[in-house]
Amino acid sequence: MQTRAMFRWGQLCSRVFAVEFNVRSKSLYFSLSSNPQVLPRGLQELFGDSGKVFSVLVHSENRIKKAQMLANIKHKLSITLSRDCDVFEASSFLPDAKNSVVKGVFIRDKSATCVSEDTLRTLQQENDAICVFSYKSEGQHCWQELWTPANHEEVSKLDRKCLYVNHSPEAEHHPTTLDIKNSDVFYSVNEAINVLRECVDIIPESKEVLKLVDKQLETRRSDGFPVIVIEGLDATGASSRFGTFPEVSHSPESSASPEFSAFPWLGCSPLKCSAPPQSSASPPNLVPYQNPLKTLTCFPIGKTTLTEALKESMNATLLKSPPQRLAPFRQRFDSEPPLIRRAFYALGNYITAAHIAKESLRAPVIVDRYWHSTAAYAIATAVGGRMENLPKPGSELYQWPEDLLQPNLVLLLTLSPEERVRRLRDRGQDKTTEETELELNQIFRLKVEEAYKRIQNPRCMIVDASPSPQQVLQQVQRLIRNKCHL
Repeated sequence: MQTRAMFRWGQLCSRVFAVEFNVRSKSLYFSLSSNPQVLPRGLQELFGDSGKVFSVLVHSENRIKKAQMLANIKHKLSITLSRDCDVFEASSFLPDAKNSVVKGVFIRDKSATCVSEDTLRTLQQENDAICVFSYKSEGQHCWQELWTPANHEEVSKLDRKCLYVNHSPEAEHHPTTLDIKNSDVFYSVNEAINVLRECVDIIPESKEVLKLVDKQLETRRSDGFPVIVIEGLDATGASSRFGTFPEVSHSPESSASPEFSAFPWLGCSPLKCSAPPQSSASPPNLVPYQNPLKTLTCFPIGKTTLTEALKESMNATLLKSPPQRLAPFRQRFDSEPPLIRRAFYALGNYITAAHIAKESLRAPVIVDRYWHSTAAYAIATAVGGRMENLPKPGSELYQWPEDLLQPNLVLLLTLSPEERVRRLRDRGQDKTTEETELELNQIFRLKVEEAYKRIQNPRCMIVDASPSPQQVLQQVQRLIRNKCHL
């Protein structure tokens, strides 16, 4: 009952609900009230007067349980619901209140079956952490009703009262930014350690990772040789670590109403659930949660070649993040929800920091990726929708962790869109799923690059990777000489 108590009549009226569509469309926001309100066209089209509309939210004081339950719900919906169902990311939050976000999904079912109701009823009865709401439209009005499970008849009549959907203005800060700190991006080693400690009983590998962290952890160093980090997006030669790109299918043609013509991603209809999934051409951070994150292969020219050349020319030590010591555990943690997966990779940065501290006493250190890539991809993935949804410049979310060893210089390799496409075409082997995602999803790519540029202390210095490898190497060597006095 604790979960549903959070969503009783009084509490519901103080919260805002958000529905996320794609990287090109604004989110839609609504609140609840006992008084009806004529809805603007966008909300009228969202709720419609045909089909069935639901939202599902997952709340629990146990964050591990909450993360896994949400992932399981998304997966189950993806293999259960028909092609006539649209599923979107959804959330509920208290305006500007940190850690108030409750995540879930929004479902529009145009089918004539009862599969969606039956599936949601089963999910709700299986776990008390799940709240299900249904919506009914009548003319220009719509109301929401909280489902009452059969085994909770003691819920008061007041709690069953229907509330009217009211328009809510766009939030000043995207709701997901309220919940990023130490959830999608970790800013202290202890916060990441705590997540894995909470997973020991359900993920035995957590214990081994924690032992490794205890042995390796060292984030401070005496004055030594400079530490230079090389970062880059895909198709610059970057072997970039990504968030989740779920496998979902889209209908080949949109059956959406006119208002939804702005919502389809890349000209497709809103996210469709089907069984089995047919395509992975969906924007990051959309349901269902399914795929583990993957590593892109490097281009024959670019960051990998550059780091090797710097190693030779500077007589330096080359380190890569995540460290090889975590390789035996990556497959296990890659299959977990973002909270657990990102805590695991955050600890990888601290293990890398320990290696940096040791190696920089003997020689300059070149690091192939570090905290910038971890944070940039996590922020861009967690914050759905458009570029404008990113945390504002200067946000604390872009600040380097105080307990993580800082490099002397961070270089971000970038390419023009035209050069990126050319390199993709000239690669000589099939594209990975993520390469296709980023080639098509230019807005997401720009979000990642912008997040890179907003990270502070230290900031990234931009390097144009379009010229020849030799020219790029010379440009980087000049920057290192000037900034690191080598």
